[in-house]
Amino acid sequence: MRYFLQLSYHGKNYSGWQRQENAVSVQQTLEENLSKIFASPIEIVGCGRTDAGVHAQDYFAHFDTEKNIPDSFLYRINSMLPDDIAISKIIEVKSDFHARFDAINRTYKYFIHFEKNPFLEEQSYLFNKQPDIEKMNHCIQQLFGEHDFSTFEKKGSDNKTSVCTLENAYWEQTETGLAFTIKANRFLRNMVRRITAALLLVGVGKMNEQDIVNAVLNKESLEVKLAVPAKGLFLWKIEYEFNND
Repeated sequence: MRYFLQLSYHGKNYSGWQRQENAVSVQQTLEENLSKIFASPIEIVGCGRTDAGVHAQDYFAHFDTEKNIPDSFLYRINSMLPDDIAISKIIEVKSDFHARFDAINRTYKYFIHFEKNPFLEEQSYLFNKQPDIEKMNHCIQQLFGEHDFSTFEKKGSDNKTSVCTLENAYWEQTETGLAFTIKANRFLRNMVRRITAALLLVGVGKMNEQDIVNAVLNKESLEVKLAVPAKGLFLWKIEYEFNND
């Protein structure tokens, strides 16, 4: 039988989702604890990678087992996992349903705040200027649809294509700062953090929005260092046939 796990995690203490040598990952932590529950090796497949330090409010992974799922499964696995990982649901699915390849859309959010706040430090980026939301939204709206987003891709990535379909993206005001929401069928390595950084530069007048649009359309790199810290980024929602509402 194949089962989906719906979970969330705080990324501070992990090298990202994917299992790595000489670093603790979310995948490794889950596999080790699931293997204890089922008394046999369990391998899990996630809906995608997240970078070191990135959080996930909504993440899905699947695993296969011939053993029955005990009624106490959620209680037992959550009591075994560290406090920064929580499983909310286990869902039985078809044997060929895939956490990564059957995802319809993915949504990320990035949070920034403007005043030093110890309660936001691990989940938001302290930004010292108030950017122009209208300029940032106008810029990203020009990139809706299907484009090659290699402009914002981390060099050395091994994906077969850099084409993504950007469904929606927008900045909005929050009580403590701003939130950037971006939704697409797929994302490239570092893509969200690099787009976020570029838009913030537009918002504070350090970059021309047309230069960004042209770079994407022409598959060119941008002559600036683009990066925002991982701690402000959340994988916010994964859409499948069974939860596409």
